[in-house]
Amino acid sequence: MRLPIRKYGDPILRAKGKRIETVDDEIRALAGDMLETMHAANGIGLAAQQVGHAMQLTVLDVTQVEDRPSTMTLNGEPIADLATAMPLVLINPTLRLSEEIELGSEGCLSFPEITADIERASSLEMEAETLDGDKLRIEASGLLARALQHEVDHLNGILFIDRMSSAAKASHGSRLKRLQKETAKM
Repeated sequence: MRLPIRKYGDPILRAKGKRIETVDDEIRALAGDMLETMHAANGIGLAAQQVGHAMQLTVLDVTQVEDRPSTMTLNGEPIADLATAMPLVLINPTLRLSEEIELGSEGCLSFPEITADIERASSLEMEAETLDGDKLRIEASGLLARALQHEVDHLNGILFIDRMSSAAKASHGSRLKRLQKETAKM
């Protein structure tokens, strides 16, 4: 089932997600609905907050973006074809970021038609759990590393506009105010 995506101005987007202690049928159904919602919106990631749930759950699938490559190692094994490991459903993810920083373009389903160059770590290590309770260890670079950082930020109530340069924020100021007003009317 497709879920409505919460837009900028909705307070749930600023909520820090609660740790998921037990995966039940409700969590599994939510993850499935989030994947369907993300794919229908042509997104590459979606956090639970974006569909109204303040919990540590996110989904990702970067396979549709061919012009921004990624590398991935899953539990110590290099993944040559990312499609074999996607989509990802991640519970309670934690990140360890590299010190090397790169600038890259980002957008967000909660901020329609707004993009900006954002500084992020160029690579990372992530630990998370699966819907089956298995532990995952991922090393990533490229678009996947950027998407993981973006989604884990969402899980902690941090939005990509918080990482924009002041010049980028100023250039999007009127659009951001309009989006907040539209959201407040809902």
